[in-house]
Amino acid sequence: MPNGVGELRTESRLAGTSRFAGRHIHFIGIGGSGMSGLARMLLDCGAIVSGSEPKPNQQTFELMKRGVKISRTQSGELLSRDLELVVRTAAVPETNGEFVAARAMRLQQVKYAELLGQVMGERLGVAVAGTHGKSTTSAMIAFGLMECGADPSFVVGGTVPQLGGGSRSGTGAAFVAEACEFDRSFHNLRPTIACITNIEADHLDCYPSIIEIVDSFRTFAELVPDDGMILANGVDRNVAEALHDIKVPIQTVAIDAGADWSTSILGEERGCSRAEIFHLGKKVADIQLSVPGLHNLFNATLAVAACASCGVDPAAAAEAIGRFTGVDRRMTEMGTYNGATVVDDYGHHPTEIRTTLAALRGKYKPKRLLCVFQPHQASRTRLLFHDFASSFTDADEAILADIYFVRDSEADRTSVKSEELVAQINRNGQHARHLPTFEQITQYLRTAAQPGDLIVTMGAGSVWEIGRDLVTSSPVTSPVA
Repeated sequence: MPNGVGELRTESRLAGTSRFAGRHIHFIGIGGSGMSGLARMLLDCGAIVSGSEPKPNQQTFELMKRGVKISRTQSGELLSRDLELVVRTAAVPETNGEFVAARAMRLQQVKYAELLGQVMGERLGVAVAGTHGKSTTSAMIAFGLMECGADPSFVVGGTVPQLGGGSRSGTGAAFVAEACEFDRSFHNLRPTIACITNIEADHLDCYPSIIEIVDSFRTFAELVPDDGMILANGVDRNVAEALHDIKVPIQTVAIDAGADWSTSILGEERGCSRAEIFHLGKKVADIQLSVPGLHNLFNATLAVAACASCGVDPAAAAEAIGRFTGVDRRMTEMGTYNGATVVDDYGHHPTEIRTTLAALRGKYKPKRLLCVFQPHQASRTRLLFHDFASSFTDADEAILADIYFVRDSEADRTSVKSEELVAQINRNGQHARHLPTFEQITQYLRTAAQPGDLIVTMGAGSVWEIGRDLVTSSPVTSPVA
């Protein structure tokens, strides 16, 4: 294994009884992908788990089958004095009724990221940070480790069909998890191996500027112990600034550049790269991706490096990761409508939009690409307004719904409108229209969709419902020309 740290902490990984065994832990909002995954892991550690979730889903149903009591209200009906820990995500406000009730009962409370860090401390933590690519890279690492017999635990911020969901509690040493910078949550983690995909301006509702974001990533990097490893984007200036003078061993990752882990592109098939991977100048693997886009080639290279740092042969990891077909809502093909292919994606940042649309155009080579975008947060839309307006260049038409408000103040909500963004996109020479509701958008697409088109629904909100409604409405389908 090239310069790996995989031998570390393998003996201590749950060698005895977990610190969580027998403890009663309650999750406020247990249905979220991260929260439900962590709940499953704690169940496997012997903890007693309960929770609340106003919107039941597949995750909550599975937890209930394992004996977890879940309330559909957040009034505190399942709280009791024997609870040892109450967990909430950063999205649950202090005014939440259940949180208020737990505080009145003087129950110990932690945020999700704090508990995630405590669980990571029992294992060989592999934490994946970055503005973009966290879910895909984390899933690639987890898939590579699983396929190579390392039996990892993981919590990925999305559903991954090949992994059987978004989380797992394995018997191996490694625990792979996303490290989110929002609310500085990733400062609570305890990684042995830290991956940094990139650093850009985002979450500007909690960071005043890129300077504070870079500084926050530096604090995250400083959590890695001296005997750990940082794997980082080797061509990102903000990443370089964040890691300046960091004493922990660092290995850089890049495509066609002189990085420690470097990938040389040989060709592509339907937009999916075929390449050779080099470590310190020596070829260590071949890879043929099953997901499109150069950004995914970078993600895969980083994932191979992470697997190698966990003790897995890089050639075996690359072969496995080449078979990885993606995270749900990341360029996910949903079906067809009237001969048009319908794809859904979680992208909600200008860079993600730009990169994803380019990758999809390269893969499908459509006659027309129609992008349905639901802006996520008024504050993000306002602060990155001109970047958003220039991010739809690979779309023949951008169709914008009203903004999906999350954590926005009333001042934020009135500060920017989707129709203003549409006007700017059109001023930039692109073609965009504003249709406020999903019903209006679906009706328009049913009329506009033609054989050979690619319809992309995009955003971190509920915009995927439009694609679902299209492909399940079953019109008479024309063959794709």
